[in-house]
Amino acid sequence: MRNSTFLFFFFLFQLSFAQDSIIFSGKVLEHHSQQPLDFATVSIKELNQLVYTDENGAFSMVIPSGKYHVTVQLIDYEDYSVTIHLKTAETQLFYLKKVINEESQQLDEVKVSAKRGQNIESSKIGVIELEVKDIKTLPSFMGEVDIIKTVQSLPGVSSVSEGSQGFYVRGGGPDQNLVLLDGAQIYNASHLFGFFSVFNVDAISSMSLSKGGMTADYGGRISSLMEIKMREGDMKRYHVNGGIGLISSRLEVDGPIQKDKSSFMVAARRTYIDVLMKPFLSKKPALSGLGYYFYDLNFKFNFRLSSKDRLFISSYLGKDNFKYSSADDGMSVSMPWGNQMASIRWNHLFSQKHFMNVTGFYTGYDINFSSKVDNYDITMGTGIRDAGGRIDFTWLPNIRHRIRYGVDYVFHRFTPATVEAYQEDVSFDTGKQQRLNAHESAVFIADDWDITEKWRLNIGLRYSMYQFVGPFDRYEKGPVNSDSVTHYSKGDLIAFHNGWEPRISTRILLGKNSSIKAGFSVNYQYVHLASLTSVAFPSDLWVPSTEKIKPQSGWQATAGYFKDFFGGKYETSVEIYYKHMYNLVEFANGSMPTDNVNDNVDNQLINGKGWSYGAEFFIKKVTGKLTGWIGYTWAKSERMFPEIQATPFPSKYDRRHDLNLVLNYKISDRWTVSANFVYATGNTLTMPSSWYIYNQEVVMEYGGRNSTRMPDYHRLDLSATWFDKPYRKKTKIVDGEEVKVLKKIRHNVNFSVYNVYNRANPYFLYLSVKGDLTSDKFAMSVKQVSLFPILPSVTWNFEF
Repeated sequence: MRNSTFLFFFFLFQLSFAQDSIIFSGKVLEHHSQQPLDFATVSIKELNQLVYTDENGAFSMVIPSGKYHVTVQLIDYEDYSVTIHLKTAETQLFYLKKVINEESQQLDEVKVSAKRGQNIESSKIGVIELEVKDIKTLPSFMGEVDIIKTVQSLPGVSSVSEGSQGFYVRGGGPDQNLVLLDGAQIYNASHLFGFFSVFNVDAISSMSLSKGGMTADYGGRISSLMEIKMREGDMKRYHVNGGIGLISSRLEVDGPIQKDKSSFMVAARRTYIDVLMKPFLSKKPALSGLGYYFYDLNFKFNFRLSSKDRLFISSYLGKDNFKYSSADDGMSVSMPWGNQMASIRWNHLFSQKHFMNVTGFYTGYDINFSSKVDNYDITMGTGIRDAGGRIDFTWLPNIRHRIRYGVDYVFHRFTPATVEAYQEDVSFDTGKQQRLNAHESAVFIADDWDITEKWRLNIGLRYSMYQFVGPFDRYEKGPVNSDSVTHYSKGDLIAFHNGWEPRISTRILLGKNSSIKAGFSVNYQYVHLASLTSVAFPSDLWVPSTEKIKPQSGWQATAGYFKDFFGGKYETSVEIYYKHMYNLVEFANGSMPTDNVNDNVDNQLINGKGWSYGAEFFIKKVTGKLTGWIGYTWAKSERMFPEIQATPFPSKYDRRHDLNLVLNYKISDRWTVSANFVYATGNTLTMPSSWYIYNQEVVMEYGGRNSTRMPDYHRLDLSATWFDKPYRKKTKIVDGEEVKVLKKIRHNVNFSVYNVYNRANPYFLYLSVKGDLTSDKFAMSVKQVSLFPILPSVTWNFEF
């Protein structure tokens, strides 16, 4: 009790000790576009004090009144220094100019991260941040640069199979990652069955991934948080960016709506595989009816309503369309799927130390399948819709505290699976179409607290609530002809779940160049992804927690040592973690997603638990002609489902070793080359361990669940990028002097080779049977299917 009282009064003292000081706050903006610049450093020489700007370019610090030398710095921008005499609370605007000269162009040195010093300074652990300009210089797949593929090359993050776009963080599943695009969730982040992501790099400004436990202001998932931000349009000038590749083209346009007050950004991307392949497919009757394409559309509007108010409106629409038809067979198949998203955010400044963001959003994901054979039609579909909002506040009471608090709410509407079937004018009874409704809400508070100059603590608490509500029909399966149905009306409460989610992380500086960090977090997850395969297919079902299926929950403990070398040119880290997960879901043996005709999908699901642990090693070179990183992960991930197997078994996300090497070298101002090497332990799967013949039939004996491993995966990608000269020569009329003028139109060409040494990496394995049982030539063997051989590509990029 005595200790608690002491801590309470110590905390009050920390909040009040600087009340006689003044608040120095402001924003750091890009000189031309006036876009906010995050993670710029604002330092005061006399006080030896430094802060970083947030995602809105804002900063705030409590200091004594007086005369100070203030310096603002950010990689790729000119340093800005000014002397300020502070007598009362003031808000300042700082404008940084990009470094553009012959010795240093925007892309002359690839910086892996613009957040110098954050490796050791931040209290967050397991956070990865990347700038899009860094990603664009890396080797591409078929000419498409991809954010998520780059993330998969970092420690603790992996993909499940060749070409798969789903990503798996520290042994968790793909549904355990919260992916946000400007505050709205994206449920399926892939195109072409997982071979490309839905994020057009021309429309994106930055990405961050929290894998070591998210802070208390976010929840709903138990593995990771990925935040992707769309670009904001330039408020002063118009810009056009784009690229033409082998399978797709893209275009981005941005500029002012009203100069210095509002801007827009529009981006589009579309593949033309269907157009390019049509002449070749027409020569093969079996493939002449095959077609596929995808497209993405991004919009963002930015309004400066006043000196204290800004409004952002974002939208995304993406769609895949696969179809096949055969006139000879009287058959056609169509399978479209896609995401829709819209968000609106109001940013308001109450004072120099109090900010607010109010966000509203809508997101949807649908997949449909239709097939027609002669006069028989069948249509199936599944999807999810979310609508909601959040209000979050940031309060800076003094230099030692940065407090965030707020509430969020989401209304979920699930369509697990619908089936319709017709034959001419006859409609078959496929049961009542289901719509499952749920409310999810939370309140949170978090404090980033500098207890001393060397000890920082980020502590937070989140309380989440979930309600599964009617209308709903509960099917209870019994003996033959004895099924029962319980009907719930609209708004009836069917199930209520809730939980406290404490989050804590800490950083202790050991000197100027090193620190240790540790963290612990508890998370609840109220939605589940039910899948029958180890590959992320768009047909996987999103289902809610119910009175039968409990919410997933998990806790994670992590610790690490972080050190910078040579003035921050090299960043290194070693992290260890342990994660435990409860109430995981799987389909019961023999189930199919479409079995819920006159049934509930949760009647087909079973619960289990899992755990994972590992160590991650990371070395990153931040600046210079040679940049890049080496990452290695040793990990183990296991599951326990008593209804599947009585003993623990490896999860389908289990990979013992994962090694990634990413390098980028600037040969000259005109050429850069990049390399990406990947090595990973093969994926797990369940295969027969033996077989025998009984009554003239082959009987398979299977080993333990996921007891077989595919061959190890490894691949090398290379790329080279040529840049045009940034300047043209111009002769002055007055004196004839020849000067260099920056070109208004710039372009570059990227040459990439995927899988340089043509490694046949496994996509899946299957059992091949040859010969007749009665013959001596009967044989059975395991065969491998691989997807991508060596694939060269070229992309022309332009901007003006």
